[in-house]
Amino acid sequence: MKVLERKQFLQKLINSINTPDIKVITGIRRSGKSKLLEMFIEYLKNNIPNANIIHINYNLFQFSTLKNAAALNEYVENMYSPEKENFLLIDEVQLCKDFEQAINSFHASEKYRIYITGSNAFLLSNDLATLFTGRTFSVEVFPFSFKEFVSYFECQDLQQAFDRFAMEGGMSGSYLYESIDDKYNYLNEVFETLIVRDIQQKYKIKNVSLLDTLNDFLVDNISSEVSARSVANTLTSKGSKTDDKTVSSYIKYLCASYAFYKIRRYDIKGKKYLASQDKYYLADHSFKYAKHGTKNLDYGKIYENLVCIELLRRGYEVYTGVLYQKEIDFVAIKRDEKIYIQVSDDISRPETMERETAPLLSIKDAYPKMIIARTKHSQYQYEGIAVWDIAEWLMNVAEK
Repeated sequence: MKVLERKQFLQKLINSINTPDIKVITGIRRSGKSKLLEMFIEYLKNNIPNANIIHINYNLFQFSTLKNAAALNEYVENMYSPEKENFLLIDEVQLCKDFEQAINSFHASEKYRIYITGSNAFLLSNDLATLFTGRTFSVEVFPFSFKEFVSYFECQDLQQAFDRFAMEGGMSGSYLYESIDDKYNYLNEVFETLIVRDIQQKYKIKNVSLLDTLNDFLVDNISSEVSARSVANTLTSKGSKTDDKTVSSYIKYLCASYAFYKIRRYDIKGKKYLASQDKYYLADHSFKYAKHGTKNLDYGKIYENLVCIELLRRGYEVYTGVLYQKEIDFVAIKRDEKIYIQVSDDISRPETMERETAPLLSIKDAYPKMIIARTKHSQYQYEGIAVWDIAEWLMNVAEK
């Protein structure tokens, strides 16, 4: 299998080398966490000559005898070299019983630089503080970006590449399959495994059919405003009796496993976060095709999903903007930077352009405003709003 260096995420691991934190590589299943760890090991070999690398991959049979904390502790201590910098890297750490006891002991000894990956069911971000006594540093791995997709396939025509990416997505494991049906079968199996292993088993969910129904509902309603109460009412009316408390818990589980990302609403005028309806976006838009097929595609929603995940990948906090009952697709915030963004499929018609620009023009502050759409043109300005072709914007590391 062809391997592409994930420079963005690799650099985060490199930058964290001299920190005492437990480094935890997180992200949706099959997003490349194990491959990233292997890339980091290669970096250590090539750049830190005094490194003693202790690498345990629980997917390999050779480590099958280390699946309890005592055995793991004994093995690592025997591999320790006091004259060197000791890097402890453990892949699929959850396969070791009571792994957190061993990790906490290694961290307390201050002898190791610790890096771990594992199933999201056991390394959920909100559980890390409970699992580990030491401070953790999380590196969240996303599926391939469009820029990585272009690099991986060595695409020459940007617009053709985008057409393909819009259908195939960023889950690189699917790239090994030739037909689109085989790709979607792979993606569906990945998503189903995530639901079964990372949610049903973790939370011991008894009403599996309700979880599946809720999951299908969210997939079908990406970028739409929803609340736990409205979803519960809809599902109940369709024969899946439930309540808002259960729906709220299940949605929380789906987001904790990185299947979906919750985007909260932000009152631009009042500069406050709203507790009402939220929006949910898939970790990768290709899961929608794998689950529900490609009939009746709404490219506007797919493009919204693409932009949302790209903003998160670039390190922004992302919100949905509200101003005078007008909706702004995204308010992206990073420290003192803020960007207002509208996303559309086609803005060639004057009425569509007016609909997309009106909410942005009503914002009176000086922060940048942009429209991202399928223009197939170079970036240009419209009444102070930057208008980007979506393929061009996705290829740019930093917004302008």
